[in-house]
Amino acid sequence: MTTTWDQGRQHWEPALSVRQVLGLERVLAGQPEVVAGAHRLDRPVRWVHVAEAADVGVMLSGGEMVLTTGVLLAGDEDKQGEYVRSLHRAEASAVVLGLGRAFPAPPDGMRAAAERCGLPMVVLHRPFPFAELTEEVQSRLLRRKFAAVSLSEAVRTELTGLITAGAPVQRLLDEVARHGGCPVVVTNLAHRVLATAGERAAVDDVLRDWERIARQAGAGSADGWIRAELSCRGQRWGRLVLCGYRGERAAGRLLADRAAEALVLHRMLAGHGTYAQNSGGSWDSWAEQSARSLLTDLVTGAVPARQLLPRARAAGLPVNRRIFVPLVVRGGEPARLDRVLRLVGLAGIAAGLDDDRVAVLLSLAPDQDARALTAHLAARLRSEPESSRAVVAAADSRTWDDVPAGLREARHVADAVAESAPGLDPPPVVRLRDVHLRGLVRLLRDDPHVQSFAERELDGLLSGPDEDLLAVLRTYLATGRNKSRTAQLHHVSRPALYRRLEAIQSRLGIDLDDFEQAASVHIALLAHDAQQG
Repeated sequence: MTTTWDQGRQHWEPALSVRQVLGLERVLAGQPEVVAGAHRLDRPVRWVHVAEAADVGVMLSGGEMVLTTGVLLAGDEDKQGEYVRSLHRAEASAVVLGLGRAFPAPPDGMRAAAERCGLPMVVLHRPFPFAELTEEVQSRLLRRKFAAVSLSEAVRTELTGLITAGAPVQRLLDEVARHGGCPVVVTNLAHRVLATAGERAAVDDVLRDWERIARQAGAGSADGWIRAELSCRGQRWGRLVLCGYRGERAAGRLLADRAAEALVLHRMLAGHGTYAQNSGGSWDSWAEQSARSLLTDLVTGAVPARQLLPRARAAGLPVNRRIFVPLVVRGGEPARLDRVLRLVGLAGIAAGLDDDRVAVLLSLAPDQDARALTAHLAARLRSEPESSRAVVAAADSRTWDDVPAGLREARHVADAVAESAPGLDPPPVVRLRDVHLRGLVRLLRDDPHVQSFAERELDGLLSGPDEDLLAVLRTYLATGRNKSRTAQLHHVSRPALYRRLEAIQSRLGIDLDDFEQAASVHIALLAHDAQQG
């Protein structure tokens, strides 16, 4: 189980930048002046080293700020140039020259060599005890290192505790975002966003231009963006990115490291026994969780559709110059819908809204035939034995801003069809016009007048002990008062059906052969079923 940082070095020692060192109060007392390499002042200072030897470079390991009076370099420009070049080869962070003892002014040879190498060169115009600078910087570095180790252990302990408690992976990410104070994004290797955490507005800002930002983060050119590769058994499978981390970069790398370790451990445990049940499923369900969050926000209208567009784009849904077809499927599963989408070659996302509804959002080019492709998708889905009875409800193609209303319409249609009498086959794709009266009654189901009407019309059956009579009435009216079909669906003989119909008419005090009375009871039954649903 390994993680790799977005930059090559594996050490994580906290560091000050050259600029930060020069801003320390004790250093300011020496009146520092940058005379070369001013564009490299953000280089990290890992240590401070006092050295007068001309071949000091062989004693360094990289990242040191070298302090010198230059007593061994005075009067020899060749030595001065070689001294600077040796520091550059050793990857020193900067050289600080105290003026007065050997040089009254910055030596041109050293300054020219430092400028050519891009090595920051600083001179101190006032006498300054190097011991004070060394003590100040070293103590600060040690405090940072201790703080980083404490952070590392605290985060590791907290995340491990969550994992052992069976917490879902989103809970882990929420804690990482809390520690980091910035959005956290997890992607697959194609930069498709699998999960996010952090303040919603900040996450949306990140996702708004995710493709460009992801490339910058991958190239290490984005300020405050820290990436950890996720891999297991030598195979990379994702990335975790701290987006705009404002703390010390070393601490951010440490946080990302611990987070990556936790996610890898979570993936290794997910899908096995009790842990998988408690943790909300395997890593592979992350994409479905992300789609569910997006589609749920669209259905509920909790977030304006325009604000959700970046999340849709980051999830891999084509959104530019597209039309969208909202669907709700009953009797299907998100994983199966995803597979069928791939099989028929349609761009879209699918996610379960609850135990029995799956929302699907198709993204089509304007010249594609939305109705034909939706019918093809439904036929392919229902060709599978596990989904042969699936109900596919669709709204007409929409613009992105109209998608929430379309999803709600499709959900309403799917629910109305699901409440039909058993045994009746709906068309492959059901739309609002196909649910007729049932759809209207379902929209009005919460109206108190409709509720009272349903209870009044059906009182003789609702208060009785025999619920089978209500089911027979439902089937009889749904089949257009077809006695043969009703008897067949309820597996009874016709004489037995006649006796039940007589009992129904007696309890309700109506004549089912009278169209108006039958229609009134039918509407009441539709309202009752809608209320129960």
